[in-house]
Amino acid sequence: PLGPSRLLAGRAPAPAARSHLRLVPVPAGSLLSSYGWYVLLAAVAIYLLVQKISQSLAARPSSRPGAADAAVEPDVVVRRQEALAAARLRMQEELNAQAERYKEKQRQLEEEKRRQKIAMWESMQEGKSYKGNLKLNQQEVESGASTSSAVPKSKPNKKPLRGSG
Repeated sequence: PLGPSRLLAGRAPAPAARSHLRLVPVPAGSLLSSYGWYVLLAAVAIYLLVQKISQSLAARPSSRPGAADAAVEPDVVVRRQEALAAARLRMQEELNAQAERYKEKQRQLEEEKRRQKIAMWESMQEGKSYKGNLKLNQQEVESGASTSSAVPKSKPNKKPLRGSG
């Protein structure tokens, strides 16, 4: 049979400069010579990513969702639930107080509307214009609300359009 010495005898010895390229096929060798640094950086990044994922998986206490709750002391859970119940009660009381304030404001607005309707009805019974009465009521409210004494402006003396002659 043919031995290793016979196989090598048929060929000419390869130059020493090309001996390292014979270990890797030609397309892979050209790929490494072109993109060697990129391949090295990608390999390092993948290695670091795998390390980080393995550390995060090891940091988890267990895969069961109830295991973390079982480790908590019962006193802490009871205190937390009591605090939550107290916070809910405070929020409900605050909401009830806001609802009472809103109802009171609505009652006041309804009472004001009722007074205006009564005033309008009385002015209509007297034969006055109800629109004019509303304007007077609004002016009274505005003048009562303002504390400053407003002096009405006097109209400037206009000269008559026609002469007296």
